[in-house]
Amino acid sequence: MPLRSGAAISSATADGRAALVGYLPAGFPSASGCLDAMRAMVDGGVDVIEVGLPYSDPVLDGPTIQAATERALRGGTRISDVLATAEAVAGLGVATVVMTYWNPVLAFGVDRFAAALRDGGVSGLITPDLIPDEAADWLEISDRRELERIFLVAPSSTDERIASTAGSCRGWVYAASTMGVTGARAATSSVAPGLVTRVRAHTALPVGVGLGVSNRDQAAEVAAYADAVIVGSALVRCLLDGSTLQAGVAAVGSLTAELAEGVRTGQGERGPR
Repeated sequence: MPLRSGAAISSATADGRAALVGYLPAGFPSASGCLDAMRAMVDGGVDVIEVGLPYSDPVLDGPTIQAATERALRGGTRISDVLATAEAVAGLGVATVVMTYWNPVLAFGVDRFAAALRDGGVSGLITPDLIPDEAADWLEISDRRELERIFLVAPSSTDERIASTAGSCRGWVYAASTMGVTGARAATSSVAPGLVTRVRAHTALPVGVGLGVSNRDQAAEVAAYADAVIVGSALVRCLLDGSTLQAGVAAVGSLTAELAEGVRTGQGERGPR
């Protein structure tokens, strides 16, 4: 049975803190460099790792993640490489999910993709461009393969949409804190706390908040109201800016440790769950 990301988040909640979820795309800055960076994230205290599947039309991703995924694609990263990376990361003993747009899964074969996740010890999928209304195959196959499915809600989502989306999630719910694309920001979203409250009115599943967190103080701020703090672009930026791979990986580890401290600092402000 794969180590479940939802269980990892719930375990953090039981400890009185938010979980830290970290994202990096597979194949960036290279196949081996990606794994080195993810090991650094584990050593730094991450609770869940999102392994990104590089895609040529990343509609939700901002310029930082786009630059990384383009580099991964130029380096020849394929779906099979992503699945191998996710399996290797799961083998480190950390809850692992794959984040992917839906077209690559369709091209690979939904059941074939799901079987590879299950066999590799990966707990499930985050699918930013797939809504439950259009996910009949995935709903059936993920149940059969006992995989988590994590859909997104946004500040613009109606209460009806939040209810239907949360009801279709397994593991946890991903709350996008802004209406924009991914990317580190100077301040966290002012509407995210209200969105989390709206989601909790419809589900007992943990709620993770992503888009914009880049430092310890922001992680603590989000940890005060969310069950999980999701960080991607800031970690990717460490590798993009590193003068060498070794320097980039070291920066990823340092930032992860800083963020992990932040989600623990935020525990004192956490309200009832």
